[in-house]
Amino acid sequence: MALQAGIQPGPGRSGRRGGRLRPERHLLPYLFIAPFFAVFGIFGLYPLLQTFWVSLHDWDRLAGPGDWTGLDNFTRLLGDSDFYTATFNTLSIFVLSTAPQLLAAVALAWLLDRKLRASSVWRALVLVPQYVSVVAVALVFSQLFGRDFGIVNWALEGLGLIGSPVDWTADTWSSHLAISFMVMWRWTGYNALIYLAAMQAVPRELYESAQIDGAGRLRTFLKVTLPSIRPTVVFTVVISTIGGLQLFAEPFLFDQQGNAEGGAEHQFQTLTLMLYKYGFINNDAGYASAISWVLFLVIAAIAALNFLLVRRSDRG
Repeated sequence: MALQAGIQPGPGRSGRRGGRLRPERHLLPYLFIAPFFAVFGIFGLYPLLQTFWVSLHDWDRLAGPGDWTGLDNFTRLLGDSDFYTATFNTLSIFVLSTAPQLLAAVALAWLLDRKLRASSVWRALVLVPQYVSVVAVALVFSQLFGRDFGIVNWALEGLGLIGSPVDWTADTWSSHLAISFMVMWRWTGYNALIYLAAMQAVPRELYESAQIDGAGRLRTFLKVTLPSIRPTVVFTVVISTIGGLQLFAEPFLFDQQGNAEGGAEHQFQTLTLMLYKYGFINNDAGYASAISWVLFLVIAAIAALNFLLVRRSDRG
């Protein structure tokens, strides 16, 4: 219409100068995403690179940098038996807490997705563990799993499952179970609400079609609900992997000595507890930085493995 009226489109109308986009049009998208990269560079990338630089030195946390050691801290770490014990403890607690936690969260979300009286109240109650301080949670569970007066030992003895009280902090598997219950109690409700939000986004026409085809509740859940929320399941698996492998507060507070040793024989010392011990108690920042980098690589490898397994199951 402008051409028919004899009006030539100017730069203000077409956004072009000489047939080319104005420079500010090219820069505008980068300006929108620049704050994210600035924050990531300052608080993410720089600390990561600085930690690697520290790991290459004999670095005292209080005295500052020392001599260049190259990869000696990593060589020392790979020859440290405590590192392999901490790695086993971390993976063991992660598996014992994460798999049951996510299964229970899916089941709980399925129940909350049904028509219940006072459904908002029930949905708010599952977040109660998130409102409680992790210190309070650890103290309560330490009392529950106490050897002499703990409720768990009392209940197990009453059911005839044990003959004598269990010292939950003294053995590897018992301490891992106690810490895993602590983690599950704290995070199951949180993941359940994430699954609930995903379930409510599933088109109701799919459920109506399944009902017309004669599918029961369980079959509908397996064939309609789970495939529809698969991306959310992948998200929670990755997030739980990152959080589970960085577990610190629960095992640290479960140890009555509070010295980051994870028990007399390091039976529940995780990698983050080991990192804290060398970095903030022994002040060996170089060795602690090497631990943090190995932990970072372990988390990245397991997260990538989870992603590949889920992607393969999707193709299958």
